[in-house]
Amino acid sequence: LAAGWGTGTDAAWAPSPGGCELVQSIMDCTGRRLSSIPGNLRGDTEELFLDDNTIQVLGNASLLLYPRLWHLSLTRNRLELIEPGAFLSSRGLQVLSLADNLLFTNCSLTAAALSALPALRMLDLAGNQLTEDMVSVLVSNLPSLESLSVARNIIMRLDSSTFTNLTQLLELNLEKNYIFEIDNAFEGLRRLQRLNIAYNYLPCLVGFDLTKLRVLNVSNNIIEWFLALESDDLFELEVLDLSHNRLLFFPVLPRRSRLHSLLLQDNRMSFYQRLPNGTSLANVTVQFLIVDGNSTNTTTVKLWDELCHSNLSSLSLLDMSQNQVWGLPDDFLAQMHSLTHLKLNQNCLETFHLSEEDPLAMLTELDLSQNQLVELGVKVGVGDILPNLQLFNLSTNRLQALPPGIFTHTRKITTLDLSRNRVDLCPQPGEAESLPCVDIRGVETLTHLSLAGCGLQGLGGRPFQGTSLMHLDLSDNRQALSGDPGWLQDLVLTLRVLSLRNTSLSSTSMDFSALNSLVRLDLSGNSLAAFPASLSTLRLRSLDLRDNCLPALPPDVARVPLGRSLRELYLSRNPYNCCTLGWWDALQQAEGLRVPDGREVTCRHGSRALSPGALPEPVLHSCRWQTADLALLYLVLALPTCLTLLVAFVVVFLMLKEKLLKMVKTRCGVSSPY
Repeated sequence: LAAGWGTGTDAAWAPSPGGCELVQSIMDCTGRRLSSIPGNLRGDTEELFLDDNTIQVLGNASLLLYPRLWHLSLTRNRLELIEPGAFLSSRGLQVLSLADNLLFTNCSLTAAALSALPALRMLDLAGNQLTEDMVSVLVSNLPSLESLSVARNIIMRLDSSTFTNLTQLLELNLEKNYIFEIDNAFEGLRRLQRLNIAYNYLPCLVGFDLTKLRVLNVSNNIIEWFLALESDDLFELEVLDLSHNRLLFFPVLPRRSRLHSLLLQDNRMSFYQRLPNGTSLANVTVQFLIVDGNSTNTTTVKLWDELCHSNLSSLSLLDMSQNQVWGLPDDFLAQMHSLTHLKLNQNCLETFHLSEEDPLAMLTELDLSQNQLVELGVKVGVGDILPNLQLFNLSTNRLQALPPGIFTHTRKITTLDLSRNRVDLCPQPGEAESLPCVDIRGVETLTHLSLAGCGLQGLGGRPFQGTSLMHLDLSDNRQALSGDPGWLQDLVLTLRVLSLRNTSLSSTSMDFSALNSLVRLDLSGNSLAAFPASLSTLRLRSLDLRDNCLPALPPDVARVPLGRSLRELYLSRNPYNCCTLGWWDALQQAEGLRVPDGREVTCRHGSRALSPGALPEPVLHSCRWQTADLALLYLVLALPTCLTLLVAFVVVFLMLKEKLLKMVKTRCGVSSPY
């Protein structure tokens, strides 16, 4: 039994000639510097990987010994030619990867070889310097093909002759070419479901009529407009990516589709129904001049009517970030009943209005950050507004307040970002509330709140009462901690992450000892001249002390509860004393503790900045004198003097002994009668 088991194992895992690795029926010969396909591999090999070698020619006899092969990968070789009979013994090949080779040199012969593969389903020809004519020749006799990649080639123009006979094609990748024109190239691809034309030079897409297409990626082109064919047919389109183009208008979409993701990020798009100066262009029309061969057609589009004709009821993701949107047309959002994610960040919005007529009942994420919002218009009544909203990003605007009661109907909100606005938090009821403020008290679902850079002037009045905040960011508020620190008592049980970066925090101004749930604390960019003693009892996982005025950390920092629980500690850009680095040595030996910026940590010795892990010997010698026990030092210095005086006294005493005795006897000696 032992002999049989050993023999089986050796057969399954023994390295093959050429250094290839065999796992069951998969042979991996990647990066073995092979100039040809080895002829002594196992005959039952089904998958063969020969990537990253130097093979130049695939000869007629190269695959004769592997009739069961169905997957062959020759990516990143120097392949110039596949001889016409190379695949005659491997007619069952289904997956063939020839990416990043030099197949442009002998296209006709290689095409003849490919035509002998009746079962081929997936073909990768990316990165072979192929033109559109070469591609047409290579794929002209592959009717079984379902997936084709010709990415990263030099294709410039596509027409009806490029992909003839590919009637079974489901997926086509054309990204990173030089395509500037498409003329009926996809008419025969009636089963096509996924099309990628990203990173090309298409100026427009007009008359889009691929009804079976589900995913279309035309991002990173120079498209100025997108016009779908005027038809009542149902389009299967689910994902349309037009991001990173030059769109001037909202795309004219199919009237009936299954579209659920529309990506329009980074364009030049705006709505011209209303301009920033209040001018109305509700009846504006735009004329498109369409040149098709010798015929010229003019299409007149009334933008807002066309917009309404597009059924967007199935849309769940709409990304219009990084555009030039000043405002949205009336009822633009009302038709998007399934919308869950709306991104309007990095636009020119000055106002944004929500009402019960536009409930957006399914919306979970709304991003209005980096606009010019001075007002958030919400008509709060008896109905719900944004009832399922969970993430609300309003950062980097010009807001001073939010409408009262806005969170009354957002029963599921968990994350609110108000950073980089000039807002203040409302105090406790009964106190003066004359100034505009944001009231989050009693919002029990709120767990993440960012108020960074809001210019907060203290946090009096318990503004977090009734919340369950777990993450709180108060960074870049120089006066936020100037008032009563009583606001912490409402966060003792829930707060896990707290950022107080750049808040003018001094060593004794706050007591953190009650925050037993805290696991991450950022105290960077402050004025800490001593390590806060209240931190020692916490069980933090991450602590950031960068950019402070700390000369040292406590010597026992690695032994207290804080040191035993820490897994990440940031310490750089502090003026540490090179002569008091016992704490540093202790941290280096602490198990499980990481100092990500350890290479940036320096200590000061005089005017020099040194690495604490490699102090020069003169510095160490100087530090030993500076840190020695002063009492012992004084004793050592005084001992020679004392000994000298004692010896001198003894010598003098011995020299004058007889004279002194006589003198004493003369003066004090009196005879006593017996």
